[in-house]
Amino acid sequence: MSEAEDEVEAEAEDEVERSSAPLLEHLAELRTRLVRSVLALVVGIVAAFAVSEPILQFLLAPIEATLRELGDPSPTLQYTSPQEYLFTLFRISMVFGFALAFPVIGHQMWRFVAPGLYRTEKSAFLPFLIASPIMFLLGATFAQYIVTPLAMNFFLGFADVSSIFANLLSGTLENLPDSAAVVPETEEGVRVTFFGKVNESLDITLKFIMAFGLCFQLPVLLTLMGKAGLVSARGLAQVRKYAMVGILVLAALVTPPDVITQMILFVVVYGLYEISIQLVKLVEKKRVEKLREEGILGEDEDLYSEFEDDDGREEDVKA
Repeated sequence: MSEAEDEVEAEAEDEVERSSAPLLEHLAELRTRLVRSVLALVVGIVAAFAVSEPILQFLLAPIEATLRELGDPSPTLQYTSPQEYLFTLFRISMVFGFALAFPVIGHQMWRFVAPGLYRTEKSAFLPFLIASPIMFLLGATFAQYIVTPLAMNFFLGFADVSSIFANLLSGTLENLPDSAAVVPETEEGVRVTFFGKVNESLDITLKFIMAFGLCFQLPVLLTLMGKAGLVSARGLAQVRKYAMVGILVLAALVTPPDVITQMILFVVVYGLYEISIQLVKLVEKKRVEKLREEGILGEDEDLYSEFEDDDGREEDVKA
């Protein structure tokens, strides 16, 4: 091997060693951020488990209120296996523990990716990182106080709960509400009663919270995509009919099979879609003003211009 080839090989090895040093630093930084995030999650889970029973009572409040309205003087839910109640509390702890730890986890994620972003990218991304948990909280609140009570009234409204508990509590008929219908004992037919399970009732509530919390992320996601130039207000407006079909399919998948809940989710998500279009318009307006200040666009020019293609159709393209 010649001396020139040896020098080239040595330079290549030095370049590999120099490039590996930043990679190892990034991996060490990532490990540190992950360890801190996991520790925050563990602390959040432990803190949530300490108050998991009050949280469970809060989540099941819509079911309790519905049962009382239907004539049950003492709403009761049951569990059918020894470990079911404990696992239900663990499930609550996982969900709410992550919610408690999210500020720390989000901060660690931001500290890891921020050094690789330009100043303009930081200023564009940070507001969305803050808006995302706020919108999720709004969606979860809407689900807990609006959607879940309506769904419980729909599901439990098919059964005469007051009659059921009038029979079960036949020894204390004088304590029943006036609206309770006392059904005489009969040997004909099968009595269908509601014995709610804790985990199944909680499952419905958590599904609503997660579904509406994620759906409320739509303005954040579309506005961020508009900020990055991936979508436009005009393009979103042109696909409205497809968006409506997609939202209807989403409503059918993430909600129980009742028309009322599905229509509520459809109206809410479609309203958020229209709001997203307006937010993207504001983002594009600010971009146009900036480009005009820099002299890239003229006073009469816009981000999009219309022209006809070979087939004579009008298309929108970026200027």
